[in-house]
Amino acid sequence: MAVDTVKPAAASSAAPSPEKTRREVNLLAGFGHAFLAVWALLIIAPLVWTFLASFKTNEEIFGDAWTMPGALRLDNWARAWSEAHVGQYFLNSVFVVALSTAGTMLLGAMAAYVLARYSFWGNRAIYYLFVSGLAFPVFLALVPLFFVVRNLGLLNSYVGLILVYIAYSLPFTVFFLAAFFKSLPNSVAEAATMDGASHTRLFFQVMMPMARSGLISITIFNVIGQWNQYLLPLALLQGEGAEEKWVLTQGIANISTSAGFDADWGGLFAALTMAILPMIVIYAIFQRQIQSGLTSGAVK
Repeated sequence: MAVDTVKPAAASSAAPSPEKTRREVNLLAGFGHAFLAVWALLIIAPLVWTFLASFKTNEEIFGDAWTMPGALRLDNWARAWSEAHVGQYFLNSVFVVALSTAGTMLLGAMAAYVLARYSFWGNRAIYYLFVSGLAFPVFLALVPLFFVVRNLGLLNSYVGLILVYIAYSLPFTVFFLAAFFKSLPNSVAEAATMDGASHTRLFFQVMMPMARSGLISITIFNVIGQWNQYLLPLALLQGEGAEEKWVLTQGIANISTSAGFDADWGGLFAALTMAILPMIVIYAIFQRQIQSGLTSGAVK
């Protein structure tokens, strides 16, 4: 009598070998590195070209743009700083950005901490109200914003500009820091509360130091965003004596438009370099803190 033997069904697909998996990973890593290299070249090349052009004459810039400058013409930088008043605009930007960033971080950190660590009626509604500000681009609210600031008597003043900077920076600040404060351990806050720490002391002396990396990260983002802002000061700094209050972006735009075809391109690129270098230096100094803040807030 014949006995039927049942053979096990063959696997539908064989498991990939480690060598094949390793090759696929290496291939993807190679594509990723190539893409990053191209991206870095696209970012670095214009910056290097702008820096070199700040030492050139108009003839060298339009003759062969990729040649090295014939000499280090520091007079381009001197003309941009003094004659084009870039030095005054630079100090104006430092003043405005310093105060607006400080206000943004103080108000944003307090709001984010309360929304992240305390439960109360309307908590989510307030949070989503802050986050909804991310959906409105600057130019969308530019006209009504102009009339609001004018009706408050703050047009053509640093106070009005700083308050608007703070208002536009708060949504992202609250969104970022709320997630960061949620990731901090509750045990430290509970221990401080049992030791008699008030809510204010708990925030400033316990939670703020623990959130240092996140605070540094969002501070750098706010500084860069406010430093590069052009539309808001252009709309709000108008009227008699407004030119003395211009920030750096307005001053650079004025250099390129006021002279027409006789523009001082060497001085213009020198002014651009003055505007770019501080942000590069700040980012280079706090690069590790920025990366630490971004990764710490992503994992609870």
